[in-house]
Amino acid sequence: MDPEDNEAALPRGTGAGSVRGGVSHSARQPGIRRIGVFCGSAEGNDPAFAAAAAVLGRLLAETRIGLVYGGARVGIMGIVADAAMSVGGEVIGVLPRGLEKREIAHGGLTRLHIVDSMHERKALMSELSDAFVALPGGVGTLEEFFEAWTWGLLGIHKKPCGLLNTQGFYEPLLDLMDHIVGHGFLRAQHREIVLVDNDPGRLLDALQTYFPPQHKWDGDPARELQGGQETGIE
Repeated sequence: MDPEDNEAALPRGTGAGSVRGGVSHSARQPGIRRIGVFCGSAEGNDPAFAAAAAVLGRLLAETRIGLVYGGARVGIMGIVADAAMSVGGEVIGVLPRGLEKREIAHGGLTRLHIVDSMHERKALMSELSDAFVALPGGVGTLEEFFEAWTWGLLGIHKKPCGLLNTQGFYEPLLDLMDHIVGHGFLRAQHREIVLVDNDPGRLLDALQTYFPPQHKWDGDPARELQGGQETGIE
């Protein structure tokens, strides 16, 4: 079924903030029509988080890229949606029925899909999106982003994944990712899939020029093992 028919209503963002990651930016990512944004249902304690979300929302609309997000009108979620709509952008929300009242469904979207579970939310957001960006948020934001990234590592999709590193919010996570690489549980090429910038415009540019690396299962399976130890993502 076409999901449209299922509607219910850097290095590391330091200094000026350059893009980190993205193996081989030699070709333009074809057809980014919509970007899935994962972000918090709270605003956080730094006004810069809300400001950056608003800039991203407006940029998406101005570049005619649709926004796919969690469907709420509160927190960073509501800010990015309102900013995109304020300049005529397409905004599609996907909200689980159980969170309809808690996260407060946004009533003014281009389209709002009400689904039965978090699993359905993530699957539909992935289906509707051609790239993914995580803004500052909590555990749910991280879980959604890590799933999208993992699917990219496994070759389930070849869509770029980015972190908007506002005020260095994701620095501890970037340290952890490097730590995992250093201990042999993640390949450096797969770490570099994640694009990072503290500037929304540069991050959007990077997403659109991203070229995916060879994924985990490409090539000779025998080369996936080194000394009996998997060198992939687990």
